Amino acid sequence: MSASTAVPTGNTYDKYGSSNPVVRRLMAGFERDLDDLFTRAAPSSVLDVGCGEGVLTERWARRLSPRRGRVVGVDLEDPKLGEHWLRRRAENLEFRAMQVERLAFGDREFELVAATEVLEHVADPERALAEMRRVASRFLLVSVPREPLWRALNVARGAYVAQLGNTPGHLNHWTRRGFVALLGRHGEVVETRSPFPWTMLLVSVGR
Repeated sequence: MSASTAVPTGNTYDKYGSSNPVVRRLMAGFERDLDDLFTRAAPSSVLDVGCGEGVLTERWARRLSPRRGRVVGVDLEDPKLGEHWLRRRAENLEFRAMQVERLAFGDREFELVAATEVLEHVADPERALAEMRRVASRFLLVSVPREPLWRALNVARGAYVAQLGNTPGHLNHWTRRGFVALLGRHGEVVETRSPFPWTMLLVSVGR
């Protein structure tokens, strides 16, 4: 997305720290599958694209800390996100303000490049994925809301009805099959998970 229209969205709702029992149950499934795929990838370095407040970024940094594995989180320039980043500390962790379409890193610089709940917000997902693939040496780990289920659930709870259930900021909408097809153009989809109501993929880009 362009700098003029890009808006950080990671700080709109604290889904990882929510006390809502329904949200907590859904996030437990999401985090369980994410952890399984991360374990399968077993990276020694990670770039977390669209990292938001850095919850997962810090978690991964602490996980890789004994091996001094480098972990970098990037998101758009935003003072609120910057405040969160300052509070997340680890020797192998850093945060940078950056657009996913122009990642200031070298080719194959990270073993794993992750984008969880990001690509639905990006104006040009093909370009974003091409950049992610460029800087990844082994894997992409990505997730998006599963459509049309996501919007149907929003309507069912009376949210964003005038927008037909579309969450503000969601520019792209993929079925599970459509998302697998998209990522298949950027690597080999080695595993697909469907934690309700998301689609999550581990994609090999080794070359």
